[in-house]
Amino acid sequence: MSRIRCPILSTKVVTAQQAVTHIQSGDRVGMSGFTGAGYPKKVPGALAERAKEAHGRNEDFGIDLWTGASTAPELDGVLAEAGVLRRRLPFQSDPALRRAINSGLTEYVDTHLSHSAQQAWFGFYGPLNVAVVEVSAILPNGLLVPSSSVGNSKTWLDLADIVILEVNKWHPRAYEGFHDVYYGTRLPPGRRPLQLLDPLQRIGDPYLRVDPHKVVAVVETNAPDRNLPFKDSDDGSRAMADHVVDFLRHEVSHNRLPENLLPLQSGVGNVANAVMKNLTHSEFEGLTAYTEVIQDGMLDLIDAGKLSAVSATSFSLSAERAAHFNQHIESYKGRILLRAQEISNHPEIIRRLGIIAINGMVEADIYGNVNSTHVMGSTIINGIGGSGDFARNAFLNFFVSPSTAKHGVISAIVPFASHVDHTEHDTHVLVTEQGVADLRGLSPTARARKVIHRCAHPAYRDRLQDYFDRAVAAHPHGQHTPHLLREALSWHEHFQEHGQM
Repeated sequence: MSRIRCPILSTKVVTAQQAVTHIQSGDRVGMSGFTGAGYPKKVPGALAERAKEAHGRNEDFGIDLWTGASTAPELDGVLAEAGVLRRRLPFQSDPALRRAINSGLTEYVDTHLSHSAQQAWFGFYGPLNVAVVEVSAILPNGLLVPSSSVGNSKTWLDLADIVILEVNKWHPRAYEGFHDVYYGTRLPPGRRPLQLLDPLQRIGDPYLRVDPHKVVAVVETNAPDRNLPFKDSDDGSRAMADHVVDFLRHEVSHNRLPENLLPLQSGVGNVANAVMKNLTHSEFEGLTAYTEVIQDGMLDLIDAGKLSAVSATSFSLSAERAAHFNQHIESYKGRILLRAQEISNHPEIIRRLGIIAINGMVEADIYGNVNSTHVMGSTIINGIGGSGDFARNAFLNFFVSPSTAKHGVISAIVPFASHVDHTEHDTHVLVTEQGVADLRGLSPTARARKVIHRCAHPAYRDRLQDYFDRAVAAHPHGQHTPHLLREALSWHEHFQEHGQM
């Protein structure tokens, strides 16, 4: 049976090559997709080919691209390699696009994921010309069944002048009913409270809406999401996962958390996935999650009967687990909801539900400032994503990282972070394979002593302590957060000059 059952939209089926003729150089284009799930599969490649042809004729061709978060090589990668992307927001992870950003070819607006829809509505990025959105089906009445992510799709469909839809039958038709799309968003001063009190509470609709007269093309596809395998857990990631789970046990024993914890948020990555796997083998039962993405470890928790309710905006599964989910999708109904990212990452809801947030970092300094985006202060890796949304508003947050990188030549604990995404005021607990530093309720100097001795690698611990001691001695009237300004970034400078800290 056709996935396109709306009489009006079924007349607009075209090839991807025909669809991209509606996208002009200079357009602002909003595409669906969030961490390699639910992104358009054919249109980006056709657009890249069109751009290459234009460049071959010495014609300029470039667009601004807005998405939900990172996407995949078939979107970010092909467009970056074709030199199409003039500006990109709000998050990315593609190597080709990263090179374009760091070389100055593409402007990158790295913003909190909860902010991007609102900023688009206010016009901070300019008017949206085109929306390209993947769905799993179009119903007879024109409603759209989303696929494996929601992200910013609702906002792009609402704001865009014209719309291109990709209908991907690789996604199970049974996706209908897995989504909760909130249409009550208001801008100040008309904003209303969001009375969401439970991860599985519905406050919206199961479908995306679109004005059928704005739809200029419908493209049929049958292609999988980007499903990359997770790395096997090594000793370091298992140690960090053990530390997080042990810390949660400690909090329960001191009556600071209930026995079934509070709703969990897990950022993208191998360590966060390892934490979820560790919880599968723990004593914790009746867990819930209010998060951005559902990774393998979280699906394992559901299968083990440990996790009863998950609210997210996207999946981020390995190929094996994606195939398992597609095959057994009906068994997950009533346990998973996918929402727009302005709701999945909404500060009001995160604060109300009391989220436990677990996110990765590049480095932290001795006072607890966290860099989660840059190498050596200047080179962007991915972006802040949703870590800021959750860290600042969580009941309890963890930032996790191996204590060293590049076979030990870089320390993840430094005198002063070379770039600060999360200030010391937003950081609760730092975790490396060396141990845990609970920074809550501590002064800066007390935090420094704990970070150095609990989280730093032994190869760097004495040097960090020496830096701290000399900073204290050098500032008799600056004892609150003592620094040696001439040395604060000297470790990073030494790495750039000599290849090691």
